[in-house]
Order: sequence, then structure tokens, then C-alpha cells
Amino acid sequence: MTDQVKALFYDVFGTLADFRTSIAREAEALLKPKGYALDWPAFADAWRGQYQPALEEVRSGRRPYCKLDILHRENLETVLQRFGVTGLSDDEKDTLTLGWHRLDAWPDVPQGLARLKTKFWLAPLSNGNISLMVDLARRNNFPWDAILGADIAQDFKPKPRVYLAAAAAFDLKPQQCTLVAAHSRDLAAAAAQGLRTAHVARPNEHGPGTGETAPSVPVDYAVKSLVELAEKLGV
Repeated sequence: MTDQVKALFYDVFGTLADFRTSIAREAEALLKPKGYALDWPAFADAWRGQYQPALEEVRSGRRPYCKLDILHRENLETVLQRFGVTGLSDDEKDTLTLGWHRLDAWPDVPQGLARLKTKFWLAPLSNGNISLMVDLARRNNFPWDAILGADIAQDFKPKPRVYLAAAAAFDLKPQQCTLVAAHSRDLAAAAAQGLRTAHVARPNEHGPGTGETAPSVPVDYAVKSLVELAEKLGV
């Protein structure tokens, strides 16, 4: 078996999906009819801000692995309290939590993935649970060959086992896999385990001018879109 890249793995939140705009939309759809007039993007930012601390509780071993849906639901309670939102039923909170299953892709993603699939195996390498990844794929036509990531590894990125478990699931060496992500930290962790890396700039990930416009670590490819990545990879 050669070391030629056969599989492309993808970070999803921020890299493929515009979570900020999508979660702001979901929050407004549920809460505005109830009389709330919040800063909806700020609500999305606050919810996302609880993400890494919640993951760290698992990564550190302070709590057992649990699916991201559970962590999102717990974090929602904190954010609702911060914004003074009261009186929601459990069903309404669950509906809002499942907003993470209804994120919209960045405009270049469907075309880029369709082209890349003609040459490579494709799979998400996300901290999101499998059902979340399936729902996003069905909503946005992500043409996955498998769903990999946290649920498979029973841990969260950037722990080494998450990257290695994905390669192993495809019976590939790490160097036969490329992680595609908009986050330099994720790419550095993947490279440390032997994966190849591609950085996709998402300059508006957390709002206008807030995302990474270029990688801060060495990568194999740095592109502005998945379409550009397809061009660089000859598909």
C-alpha cells in the first residue's frame, strides 16, 4: 500500500457549516414569537463559547464521554439564563438544541465536496455525534462515505485518538488521510499524528472578519474554498 492520500476528513462546525448565522436564525425563530428581542448573533456566540470548556471536561477525564447533543443541551441552560430567557418547556429547549442539526453549509461546500468525492473517500472528522452529522449531511447534501469523529473515538479533538481512529476505520495509514479544517489548532493536532493537512479560510466564522484568513501553522494546502481545494487536488 502506497502513502498516496486516499481519504479527506473534514472538520464541520465553522469549516463546512456556518453555525453562527444558523444558530442565530434558530434562536430567533423560537424566541422572537415569545416576545424576546435579543442580539441573536450574540446568543449564538455565547452558546458556541460554552463549547470548548464543555469538551475539556471530557478530554481531561473529569467526566465520561458523552455525545455533543448532551453538552449542547446543558450549555443552552447557561446561555438562556445569561440572556434572561425563562419559561421554555423541555420540548422547546430540545427543539432549540436540535438547531445544531439544521446548520447551513457555506456556499462553496456542496460543489466542492461533489468534485472531491470523484477521487477521494470523504468523511466528517467532527466533535459532533453521528446523528448530528447525518442530519447535516441530509440537509446540505454532504456526500459522506462514512461518519467518523468523536463518537467513533469516544473522545474529542484534538486528542490524538480521534484522528487515528478515523484513519484506522478506513484501514489507512495516517499519511494517507488529509484533514480539511478552518482551524490551525485542529490541523496541527492532526499533523502531529501523521495526517496531511489542508486549511480552508473562513474569515467570517464568528462574524465579519473574525475567522482565520490563513493558517498559523505549516499545512500542505491553504485555500479559500473547497472548490479551490478540488482544483489543487486535480479534480
